Amino acid sequence: MKSWNSIDDMKKGCEKSISIKGDLVTINNAELFRKETIDALIHNAVFAEDDAVKNAARWVVWEASQSLGCPSGSIHDLYIARAKDEWKNMTVPAINLRGLTYDMARTIFRALKKHETDACIFEIAKSEMGYTDQRPAEFVSCVLGAAIREGWKSPVFIQGDHFQVNAKKFASDKTSEINTLKKLITEAVGAGFYNIDIDTSTLVDLSKDNVSEQQRLNYEVAAELTKHVRKCEPAGLTISVGGEIGEVGTQNSTPEELEAFMNGYNSALGAGTAGISKISIQTGTSHGGVVLPDGSIAKVALDFGVIDKLGEMARKKFGFGGVVQHGASTLPESAFDNFPKHQAMEVHLATGFQNTIFDSKNFPKNLRDEMYEWLNKNCAEEKKAGMTDEQFYYKARKKVFGAFKAKIWSIPENAKMAILEELFGQFDMLFTKLGISNRPGIAAKYVKVLPVHHKMSEYGVAIAHEAMTPDDNPNAD
Repeated sequence: MKSWNSIDDMKKGCEKSISIKGDLVTINNAELFRKETIDALIHNAVFAEDDAVKNAARWVVWEASQSLGCPSGSIHDLYIARAKDEWKNMTVPAINLRGLTYDMARTIFRALKKHETDACIFEIAKSEMGYTDQRPAEFVSCVLGAAIREGWKSPVFIQGDHFQVNAKKFASDKTSEINTLKKLITEAVGAGFYNIDIDTSTLVDLSKDNVSEQQRLNYEVAAELTKHVRKCEPAGLTISVGGEIGEVGTQNSTPEELEAFMNGYNSALGAGTAGISKISIQTGTSHGGVVLPDGSIAKVALDFGVIDKLGEMARKKFGFGGVVQHGASTLPESAFDNFPKHQAMEVHLATGFQNTIFDSKNFPKNLRDEMYEWLNKNCAEEKKAGMTDEQFYYKARKKVFGAFKAKIWSIPENAKMAILEELFGQFDMLFTKLGISNRPGIAAKYVKVLPVHHKMSEYGVAIAHEAMTPDDNPNAD
């Protein structure tokens, strides 16, 4: 794939399907744009050496998505409709794309079309942005580009996962840590993330005497960050904001914690400001699963009763959609149909797809060996005493997505297609079990889509480099 050297090169490379005049993109041949031009734009949005070309390519993708019926959208209104019992028995998958982002997103859209549904979220965590080398505008471009390529005709839900406060940095300099997150929110919303999961659960202090005091910093900072989201969101659009009351991998959440958080959060937020549409809870899982010495994943005792109780409480008492399950992708297949049965609002899925890519017999062995050697040299400090090689590689290999991004994108086409077919099988299974199948237009029915246009010179500019420190919290995704 050719990399363009200038914006003029880009315009010439796209001239058969679109025309660009000032800050206006006109689609002249939609079929050719989908079949050929979009691939070149995505390649340059990710790999162009000139940042001006990168940002211009990303801007074209954004503007084209507005014209072709697949703009970025907020899932907020769909979730609030759940609180009103307008739908049920469906759990929305939120899929983290760490690598092969464009191809993987295309595969997801194909699976969604097969299942006749549009209820799905494409997400990336704050920490993932760092070690996968995917800033918000690049991620948005890859997902919207995939939607264009696959002829998608519905809102696309792109989410910032675990926009998380680092507890140590917060204790050292509260203002600096909060401002770092505000900058990231500003950048993400500006790029088209209209769904933001705020994670201030790291500030919960269980040493306090009562639940309200334990949750105080959690709800106060969550409210402050929610207000910032509302300042950044486009006029007329309500970004879906998520909260979190229990850090995943710790003790299970309780009704008392939810009540303390929501009472404090609503008070701190004040009247007239839209609050959260969902809340993440702990039910017994951990991100990536618990790795045994042989590299296999330990079985999890998941408490669906917690989902039942807190979900009902969220809807009936506090008027938002329900609860979110994290750390689920490594669960056995038999577990997933329990989420819609117990009315989980959303489930986050990441590591299982990473495992499919790296463990596939179709993944080039020489590249895998090169990656593991890189881990030995660059992540040796993460190998704890008593940890086997299998445990170390399993826990650390997510770090290779950034360092080897170009090589992963460039694996032989036959191998890539075989891996994507394996991923399609996973999506096929999950979409059935999560209850999103055969619900045509379920999201579009509730979601209000507004045209949001940008100037070429302003779109995609990174403003939060300091927020991308590697692995602020290794449990964040």
